[in-house]
Amino acid sequence: MFIPAIGVYDVVLTVHILAVVLAFGVTFAYPLLDAYARRQHPGDLAVLHGFQVVLSRRLISPAMIVVLLAGLYLALDGWSLNDPWIGLTLVILFVLFGLAGGVLTPTEQRCAQLAERDRSAGGAPSAEYEAQARKLRIMRVVWYLLVIVAIFLMTAKPGA
Repeated sequence: MFIPAIGVYDVVLTVHILAVVLAFGVTFAYPLLDAYARRQHPGDLAVLHGFQVVLSRRLISPAMIVVLLAGLYLALDGWSLNDPWIGLTLVILFVLFGLAGGVLTPTEQRCAQLAERDRSAGGAPSAEYEAQARKLRIMRVVWYLLVIVAIFLMTAKPGA
């Protein structure tokens, strides 16, 4: 049986791709989870947003760090940080770090608090909750677009 040589670069590339899947893949399910929770379990919106916060802290952010570290290794080993597709992807990753830590996770926390408050009061989601949820949806669209552009740059490698 023929077993091709597997180098460190190949292992790091695999780790990088797995980290991308873990960091960003789960977020693409959020609109479906949100729609389901709103239709089937509107009283559980606090749980949904709380779960998003846990995923952000324990899965998404750590996986993004692995994406960065493995990506830097790959760029320095086989490419150059001066390659435009690598430089732009790094910029996108840093914007995603800022978006996650500065906007998405705090807004998810606020949505969880407001949804819990509204549930405890026995009412439907408040206008304040809906405003925060709308902000979250808009920022996620920005997140998705940035992730898609980064994936395109990493796969097409324009200019390489």
